[in-house]
Formats: sequence, C-alpha cells, structure tokens
Amino acid sequence: MDTKAARYETADPVDLPSVARGPSGTPVALSVNGTAQLVELEPRVSLLDALRERLELTGSKKGCDQGTCGACTVFVDDKRVLACLTLAIACEGREVTTIEGIAGDGELHPMQRAFVDHDAFQCGYCTSGQIMSAVALVGEGTARTDEEIAELMSGNICRCAAYPNIRAAIREVLEATAGATSEGDSRATA
Repeated sequence: MDTKAARYETADPVDLPSVARGPSGTPVALSVNGTAQLVELEPRVSLLDALRERLELTGSKKGCDQGTCGACTVFVDDKRVLACLTLAIACEGREVTTIEGIAGDGELHPMQRAFVDHDAFQCGYCTSGQIMSAVALVGEGTARTDEEIAELMSGNICRCAAYPNIRAAIREVLEATAGATSEGDSRATA
C-alpha cells in the first residue's frame, strides 16, 4: 500500500479538504476589509494578485514580487504579511485588511494622516506597505527609539529614501498612542 495514501486514509477528516482543488479555477471565499468576497481563483494565485486583479484593490503594490521590498504588506488576522508570498487560498476563513480598509468613517487612519503631515513619501509607490507595517509596529508596542523603528521597518524599502520622514510620522503616532494609553491609565487610577 502507498504510504502517502495511507496517511490520508488515517487522517482526521477535519484536516482533509472538503473540495478537491486542482490547477483550474475554484471558488475561494475571502473576507477583505470586513466584506465577504467569493472569487474564482487558480489555487496558486498570490493574495496580492487576487487583491489587485480580481478584487480591484490596487493600494497594495507589486514591487519585487519576491518578498523583499514590503510594498505589498497587508494584514491577515491583524498580522502583517507579504501578499506577494501568501497564497490567496490560504486566507480562507481569515480576515484580510488592506490599505483601503484601515481608515474609518471617511477619515484617514492616524498613521495615514501622520504620513501626510510629515511628507513621509516621495513617489508614493511604497507608501501603502510602509503605512501598513507602521500601523502593525505601533500595535506591537515594541518600538521606542528611532533605531528600533528603523529595525522593525527594515522589511519595507523606500527607494526615494524618505526614511527620516517615515520615522517622524511613526514617532508621532507612537507618542499619541502612548499619551492616550497613559491618560487612560491615569483615569483608571484616579
């Protein structure tokens, strides 16, 4: 008996795919920016290509298509990922958030506003990936200094070298977040 086949026979049925999927298109259920989407995709399609070409969400950019520039950074279940290296089909049952989904009620996200205020972009090509990584960095709460910001943002390349302005924008949001947190802490202890 083929050992590979035996593994599938003894596997927990929950672990087995419910639908046979092959090289042709198959329905893929995605939740993007809080909206359920059903798209017909070939299983090898990257999340980036699905977002840009099928869902027309073009904020995430295809820079290198090799996971080295960060222009395609999005969130999957609130964690930053490189959409060019992530299969769309692997995101079924998970929440995908793109640059188009971080603002609310017609207002810019505080990080978007800080990037505008600090002129933290030149050509703008990397900006959406920079902003998504910066939002994640603030949420992770691990950066306090410019050196830590630079290190934690090192996966996002800006060919125009707007790094000082990017760090200034991130610092502004970090300080505002820290201020809001400390105000909440002082109110809780009063």
